[in-house]
Amino acid sequence: MSGALDTVVTGLRRRYRAVRTSRTLAAFFANPLNVAGLAIVVTLSIAAVLGPVVAPYDPASQDLANRLQPPTLAHPMGTDQLGRDVFSRLLYGARLSFGIAVAVTAIRLVLGTAIGLLAGYVGGWVDEFLMRLVDVQLAFPGLVLALVVAGILGPSLRNVMLALAVVGWASYARLVRGSVLSTKEREFVKAAKLMGVSRGRIAVRHLLPNVVGPVIVLATMNLGTVILGTAGLSFIGLGAQPPTPEWGTMLSAGRHHLRGAWWIANAPGAAIMLTVFGFNLLGDGLRDVLDPNHDATLEKPP
Repeated sequence: MSGALDTVVTGLRRRYRAVRTSRTLAAFFANPLNVAGLAIVVTLSIAAVLGPVVAPYDPASQDLANRLQPPTLAHPMGTDQLGRDVFSRLLYGARLSFGIAVAVTAIRLVLGTAIGLLAGYVGGWVDEFLMRLVDVQLAFPGLVLALVVAGILGPSLRNVMLALAVVGWASYARLVRGSVLSTKEREFVKAAKLMGVSRGRIAVRHLLPNVVGPVIVLATMNLGTVILGTAGLSFIGLGAQPPTPEWGTMLSAGRHHLRGAWWIANAPGAAIMLTVFGFNLLGDGLRDVLDPNHDATLEKPP
């Protein structure tokens, strides 16, 4: 009898999750801006993955006889000051920029979530110590602090990744800590404590799932921010070094030819703008459907 009851309960839970997921997806796709953001991100992600396959030219191949050529059928986005195909370099740069953004955001997410979870759940002097570290880190503008770290370590993409990862974890820590502080006082957590469940199991099984939504939203928006930060540091010479086809480096090289060859700077500039715009739209949409206060809306009948 008990086994049959457990089976029924498990089936009902799965059905509830399926219905809730379908309503969440319906709410997300009901907003055209959410669909636009998703379409932009998916399109650029495919371009980043397939860039080296579909790129018509070697991004580092120079052809001085065809330097500064305007957009044509052979070169859809023209050529740069060394005769390199701008479209090919843009595709290779997409893979580089997206790869850096994913790696940096993953480091921020893991480090910040761990610190926030520890501070919020343990409390006491541990919470005070960790939150003072967060306050110190947040006291400095993120890009300025990344600029200082990258300047000390030296110009390279690896150092830029490290600098951006170091300055971005505090936002995750503060967000996760706030969610944990509110969640750990709820009845199901107290019941788990009374049943003798270990602290580690409570943190992993009961607290961590409740912070996934806000963390996903923050990570989505951070992807665009990291791409913008990487391009900015490369633009001033602290990131990728020539001839690496990185969007910030391409933008820096193209600024000297804005009057005669506007496409050299405009192509990577438009790519950066479109990427950040797409991630912001997607992040806003995810925030709307993953916000805990949005559950009541999802439960309402149409």
